[in-house]
Amino acid sequence: MGVVARKGMLVYKIYRALSYVVSPLLQIHLRWRKIRGLEHPTRLPERLGRPSLTRPPGPLLWFHAVSLGEGMAAIPVIKECVKWRPDLNILLTTTTMSAFEVIINQLPTGVLHQFSPIDTPAAMDAFLDYWNPNAIMLLESELWPNLIMASSRKGILLALLNARVSMKSFKLWSAPVLFPLISLLLSKFSLIIPLSSMQAIHFQLLQAPPFIINFAGDLKYVVEYDASKEQFRSIDDLKVQLGHRKVWMASSIHRGEEEVMLGVHKVLKQVYPDLVTIIVPRYPQHGKDIAQKLQKEGQHVALRSQHQRIVPGRNIYVVDTLGELRHLYRLTPVAVIGGSFIPGLAGHNISEAAAAGCAVLTGYHVGHFSHMLREMQRLNPLSVLQVPGKLELEEAILKFLSDGKVLEARQTASKQAFHALSNGIIANAWNVLYFHVLKQALLKGR
Repeated sequence: MGVVARKGMLVYKIYRALSYVVSPLLQIHLRWRKIRGLEHPTRLPERLGRPSLTRPPGPLLWFHAVSLGEGMAAIPVIKECVKWRPDLNILLTTTTMSAFEVIINQLPTGVLHQFSPIDTPAAMDAFLDYWNPNAIMLLESELWPNLIMASSRKGILLALLNARVSMKSFKLWSAPVLFPLISLLLSKFSLIIPLSSMQAIHFQLLQAPPFIINFAGDLKYVVEYDASKEQFRSIDDLKVQLGHRKVWMASSIHRGEEEVMLGVHKVLKQVYPDLVTIIVPRYPQHGKDIAQKLQKEGQHVALRSQHQRIVPGRNIYVVDTLGELRHLYRLTPVAVIGGSFIPGLAGHNISEAAAAGCAVLTGYHVGHFSHMLREMQRLNPLSVLQVPGKLELEEAILKFLSDGKVLEARQTASKQAFHALSNGIIANAWNVLYFHVLKQALLKGR
């Protein structure tokens, strides 16, 4: 064992000891989250590694995602597993309630769901002993030390899909204290699929073995939301309500960004009095807060959760529901992707709007989605327009809404770039995953 590995083991032992000590506090914290509605009302024991389902006999693959975005990115790979290896059992764990509420209706028949265990030795050991997975697929940046080290001790193969590390985390992980631990954890993986070449460099600088890094493409290009017949009817009904009115959407906005979007709305409405602005906050409660504030100001707002209609005189439609964004993009020719107009934010998935054929705009604070923006602009410079602030956003949307040829060129460019970038990703991901992880894991006959 080298010097870095020895230091890594020392840091891990300290982490493991601390996680033992704080375990009672974490359990209290979970109960507090449950009271606030942030944990499932009847399934809290799952967070402590206690199952609520029976483990079926035979090989089992565990996919772990934290929130909605990562969970939805995992589903196309899960579907590919079901397609090629229907004999395998598949377990998906998520952490957040928002992810559960949407994903539970998107999973293929037979795929199991549990809430993820907290990273304490007792919870993680109980979970792994019960489910006994052949291989574990972690999404994006889920480097939990107890999970990874316990899995390695038990001979369970590990893969990191759509792997990324933010610049903030990269600086933290590169620091003298954490670097040995991160290097040790990465050495336990059999496969890392980075979502960009820059991310691959980050993982190599963190001493991930070069031979385990393989490319397949960004899974967020192939996220799909299966809509029910009711949802399709609802979206089609909204389309009828909008009629021939001018429409634009601000999606995935965070607190503070509504001021930017509502300011843009005010300017646009002076030019197009019948304009409809669709606002889709990242979190539903934020949507309710926006609607309440606007109503107090005397503005006519329609709130989606209340099934309020877009009638003449209502110019703002606030979507305070989850899991509909991909379908809502069908309603608008122009989509502004939030989480990008205030410093400290890190952007959101722009490919869903592009897939729907929207003219796509975003701010400058796009974080790890910068690779997606660069790839799309490289394929077609018109596919995504990046603007620094409110004034530039106003000018761009006014241009799009007033010039049909400019709008059509933008819409065509975004759709073409999306199709070029999404082609073959799932097949590539499955092939790499099967060759480097699953084939070996299943041969072990665990």
